[in-house]
Amino acid sequence: MDLQSAGIAAPGMAAQFGLTSTMMGAVFSASILGLLPGALGGGWLADRIGRKGVLIGAVALFGLFSIATALVWDFYSLLAARFLTGVGLGAALPNLIALSSEAADARSRGTAVSLMYCGVPLGGALAALVGMAGLASGWKAVFYVGGVAPLLVAPLLVLCLPESAAFHEQRSVRSAAPRVSLRQGLFQEGAAVPTLLLWISYFFTLMVVYMLLNWLPSLLVGQGFSRSQAGTVQILFNIGGATGSLLFGLLLDRWRPLALVALTYTGILAALAGLSLSTSFASMLLASFSAGFFSIGGQLVLYALAPLFYPTAMRATGVGAAVAVGRLGSMSGPLVAGQMLAMGTGATGLLLASAPGVVVAAAAVFYLLGQRRAEGLTI
Repeated sequence: MDLQSAGIAAPGMAAQFGLTSTMMGAVFSASILGLLPGALGGGWLADRIGRKGVLIGAVALFGLFSIATALVWDFYSLLAARFLTGVGLGAALPNLIALSSEAADARSRGTAVSLMYCGVPLGGALAALVGMAGLASGWKAVFYVGGVAPLLVAPLLVLCLPESAAFHEQRSVRSAAPRVSLRQGLFQEGAAVPTLLLWISYFFTLMVVYMLLNWLPSLLVGQGFSRSQAGTVQILFNIGGATGSLLFGLLLDRWRPLALVALTYTGILAALAGLSLSTSFASMLLASFSAGFFSIGGQLVLYALAPLFYPTAMRATGVGAAVAVGRLGSMSGPLVAGQMLAMGTGATGLLLASAPGVVVAAAAVFYLLGQRRAEGLTI
């Protein structure tokens, strides 16, 4: 919900503080920028002091600064509040992935991660509903809700969430072993190739996902659809993402990962073509559902696979680094899309121009899984 709350609140924020479109772009980018140090630092810290404590701190952090967003007094305090909200969100995600992955056995790991991750597109759908309900004029409400809710969840995490058993096991082993540095864990002893390939696939996959999240409503309005229709399409995109996350998580525990990756990225390419070529509202609804289904579902597949390539002592760090690189892609997608549209590319050209990035991401995952299979390791 928070990832899309700034877009919902944008008209009210701009009116209250007299923000230009350039300044609003900086506000949108601030929270995404905060995700980078949050994901890297949160993952690194969790491998040293535990997943649970870092997750609780991260939840409290983004809850407090979401509320702070509603209490800002000028442009610069708004930027600071959004950046620190992003730090908390970034630190939470690798710990959620690591905890979900380590809580389940190998046969249900994908399902566990998908059940956790489907909350992301469901929150996006909720944010779109708030926007359609006309609550954007009271722009502070969305940040109060987005701040109070995690602060209520934090005590439940303290009381009910167990620390990862795998972390407890590796901590006792690590106490007698030399500490592994960030560079050693990510780039030595056979980890360099998986790390780089994961980074490539995360970067290009999230580039497409966030391009769609940020620009899809505007592209639809530019194609002649009403704002109400664009909002409906955005809701379908997020519902498709939640459905894809759940289904792909189940399939990941039952199918060969190579087959699932092939289905995922073929589906993304087909959905992009559908979005660019659809002329009726009905076909656009189907294309947007498919785009969310495959692109956000494909992102889930990456999140579920990444923990397999790192030992317990470096798992949250490795996942956090991949998430951080993915956030670079999430920042690049909307920026590149804006430049292409300014050059007159048009919605169709923009969507079709995303295809090469999808192919690169798919090739990186295929090679990574193929190498692991060739080495006789479990996928």
